[in-house]
Amino acid sequence: MTSKERVIAALEHRQVDAVPMDFGSTSVTGMHVLCVAALRKHYGLPSEPIKVIEPYQMLGEVDEDLKRAMGVDTDGITPLTTIFGFANENWKPWDAPFGLKVLVPENFITTVDAANRTYIYPQGDKSVPPSGVLPEGGYFFDTIVRQEPIDESRLDPRDNIEEFRPLSDADLTHLRSQARNVASSDRAVVATFGGLAFGDIALVPAPFLKHPKGIRDITEWYIATAGRRDYVHRVFSEQCEIALANLPRIYEAVGNTVNVVFICGTDFGTQTSSFCSVETYRELYHPYYKQINDWIHQHTPWKTFKHSCGAVEKFIEPFIESGFDILNPVQCSATGMDPRQLLDTYGGRIVFWGGGVDTQKTLPFGTPAEVRKQVLERCEVFASGSGFVFNAIHNVQANTPPENIVAMIEAIKEFNGRK
Repeated sequence: MTSKERVIAALEHRQVDAVPMDFGSTSVTGMHVLCVAALRKHYGLPSEPIKVIEPYQMLGEVDEDLKRAMGVDTDGITPLTTIFGFANENWKPWDAPFGLKVLVPENFITTVDAANRTYIYPQGDKSVPPSGVLPEGGYFFDTIVRQEPIDESRLDPRDNIEEFRPLSDADLTHLRSQARNVASSDRAVVATFGGLAFGDIALVPAPFLKHPKGIRDITEWYIATAGRRDYVHRVFSEQCEIALANLPRIYEAVGNTVNVVFICGTDFGTQTSSFCSVETYRELYHPYYKQINDWIHQHTPWKTFKHSCGAVEKFIEPFIESGFDILNPVQCSATGMDPRQLLDTYGGRIVFWGGGVDTQKTLPFGTPAEVRKQVLERCEVFASGSGFVFNAIHNVQANTPPENIVAMIEAIKEFNGRK
C-alpha cells in the first residue's frame, strides 16, 4: 500500500499492511520545534532553521525529508492565518528564548519585558495589547485574556461571532494552492479549514483579534455553557450557518484531494472527569456538529476528525452520533480510557488517531526501552481491530529526549515489520 491507501484503509476500517503514522498534519498531532530540530540532527538532515508553522504551541514544520526518514503517512493543509491572526508567509529568522534560531512569519512581532517575558501581538499589530505571552523559561505561548468585566445587560451574541465570516478570495486561493501542492503526494491529506469548532477553549479568547468583544474569559465562557445557554446557542447557530455556507466553496477549492478534515479541538475531558455532562453535550453541541458532519458526509468523501483530550469515554458514543469518524488524541492515561476497553466497545465504529504513547510521562521522562514497550503494547491492542492511525497523545513537547522520540519511531517500524 501507499501511505494514502494505508490511511484510507484505516479510515474505512479495512485491513492495512502496516500501521499508518501521522506527525505534523495538524496543530494537535505535531512536534515542538526543538524536537523537530533534534530529529533532523539524528537523521543527518540539513540543519538550517526550522519554520514555526504553529506559533501558539511553537510547533515546527515536519518537512519532506524528515517525513521520509520517519515514515510519516500524512500531509497537512492549513488555513491562511495562524491563531495569532497573521499569515504563515515571508519568513524571517528569530532567536527563540529557549535557545534555538528558527524561522517565523513576517508578522510574528514580539517584545520582551523586564521579567524576560516575550509578548506576541494579534495580526502583528503592536499598537494594540498583546494576545500571547511566552514566560521566561517557557517553550510556548499562553493566551492573554483581554476582556472587560462582564455586563450582563449589554451582552450580545454577535460579539462572539466576529471571527466567523464568509471566506475571502484570499482564503480560498490559499487553500486551492495548498491542495495543488499535495495533490500528487502519495500520503493522505489532512486539512484544517477553521470556523468549524464550536466552543474550542483555545479560540474563545480570540488571540487573533485586536479588540475581541463578547465573552472571552475562559471561566466566563464555561459559566455561559451552564448559565447562558440561549446566548451560546445563538453563537453556535450563526457560526454553523456561516460554516455551512463556506463548506461548498471550500470543497470547490480543494475537492477530493482532502481525505480528512480536522473539525474541532473542543475538549470535553479532564484527567479524571469532564467539563460538562453527556446531556449538556447532546443539548448544546451535538445539533451543530451533526449539521457540519452530515453536510461533509453527504457532499464529500472526507472523514471528520474530533480532537478531545482527557477522560472522554462517556462522550465517544455521542461523538459517533454526531457523525465524527475519528477520535484524537485517545488519552489512555485518563480515567476510563483503557485501550482494550475502548477497542472492545467502539472498535469498527470510530477511528483511533493517537493513543500510541503517553506524552505526559512515558515519552518525556521514560527510558527508550520503556517507550518501545508502550508503543508496541498500544499498537498490539489498537491494531488488532480496525481503524488505527498512530500518533502520540497530543503534540510531542519541548525537551522530550530525542532518543525517546527515535525509540518511538523505531518501535512503530519494528511492529510493522512483524505484520
